[in-house]
Amino acid sequence: MRSFKEEQIGALAPGANALANARKISSGGGFISRLRSEDDTFYMGICKGSGKSDYVVSADFVDEENPVFRCNCPSRQFPCKHSLALLFEIAAGKEFTVGDIPEDIRKKREKKEAREAKKASAAEEKPKNPRAGKAARTKKIQKQLEGLELLRQAVSGLLNTGLSSMGSISLKSYRELAKQLGDYYLPGPQAGLNRLILEVEAFQKDQDQSHYHRAVEVLKKLHGLEKKADVYLREKLKKEDPEVDGDVLYEELGGIWKLEQLNALGLKKENARLLQLSFQVIFDAAKKEYADTGWWADLDSGEIFCTCNYRPVRALKYIKQEDSCFDLVRIPCLLCYPGGMNRRVRWENAGYETTGPEHWNRLKELAWQEIRPAVKEAKNELKNTLSEDFCGMLLAFSRIGNAETEKGSCMVAEDRTGCRIELRNRPGEEDTLTALTCLAEPELLRNQALFGRVYYDPSDRSICMSPLSIVSDRGIVRFLF
Repeated sequence: MRSFKEEQIGALAPGANALANARKISSGGGFISRLRSEDDTFYMGICKGSGKSDYVVSADFVDEENPVFRCNCPSRQFPCKHSLALLFEIAAGKEFTVGDIPEDIRKKREKKEAREAKKASAAEEKPKNPRAGKAARTKKIQKQLEGLELLRQAVSGLLNTGLSSMGSISLKSYRELAKQLGDYYLPGPQAGLNRLILEVEAFQKDQDQSHYHRAVEVLKKLHGLEKKADVYLREKLKKEDPEVDGDVLYEELGGIWKLEQLNALGLKKENARLLQLSFQVIFDAAKKEYADTGWWADLDSGEIFCTCNYRPVRALKYIKQEDSCFDLVRIPCLLCYPGGMNRRVRWENAGYETTGPEHWNRLKELAWQEIRPAVKEAKNELKNTLSEDFCGMLLAFSRIGNAETEKGSCMVAEDRTGCRIELRNRPGEEDTLTALTCLAEPELLRNQALFGRVYYDPSDRSICMSPLSIVSDRGIVRFLF
């Protein structure tokens, strides 16, 4: 008989309400009968309905990676709460009578196999026109170069005249340019220009220098992106076939990686073991989207990865929000996006295991044991104009507490050599420092490992860390989700 963990069921649920209702149905004895096939590929149950009729619910696992859920209830959610409740029945180890797969399910399987075979056959027979594909890619690159020229003119003008030239009147022209960049297949630079406009607008309203500093950093990144992208695209035009490659500029310009592309480029790791250190939802006003961001540690290499589930505001009701994960995730094939320290990763299927002291102690072993070399590594990453303005890092510490500095009292993490890094909240983000100071157990602040984002604060030109979680001998204490 199959087994499921709640994280696996939660990953399939269309929302938190559906998951909660499914749990209630299962725990409340909502199923009248349960049946499974002898080969363990099909599960079915009769569930009490809200009206006179009961619902027939089934889960077909003949395709392990793409299970099919069916239910005759009127819900438009997929899978519905009754299908999720059936999974909870399996997870609870309840008794399922072994029986034959219904005839209508067998016919549906046969029709699906026939459709897939026909589709595969059509794909093989359809003649490909390599010249047409090359012509389309070449045309797109030429259009992108035209858009980069417009961006170059705007950025050069701001570098010569200063950000003060972006008055209320000229901001309108910059907004128009941002819209145009989308027509030139440059959503990446478009988001950067929108971010610059938002920071300048905010500075004009409150005269807060932090907005001005961030605007300068965005302008520097746009300048660097424009120069590197121009060289990158012109080099691609020289090739006989400008195919997708593993350069980070592809995504910076707004390209979207497909899993098969990452796999073909060899950007993968087999049999990976990941443990989530933190989870947060970040809103990007420039892109008008939410990013459900998970921070993960590789238990073999110690590398810190991140996962991002992007949810544009205009499509929120169609894209399910990701959630925290507290189990060890075993991934047969981990696909990695090109990048620097904190590469983004994805996977198609995974197994879940309960974590224990051996995993938490392993994380502490993999952490940077001294702050000085860790900060040096972070500085090298932050110098890259195309990288994020922060690095996710796991640092071992001997103590966390207040310390007196030239600037006054502040919260610091100190390593075994006495080297310190100041802990701060990143401007405009959630307060995690208060959660850290409110920890009731003093042992959590001594001889553990701290995960957070290391960043450069231009207000006093210092390298700081925004704390997100503590890895202790007894588990991971998170300050957010």
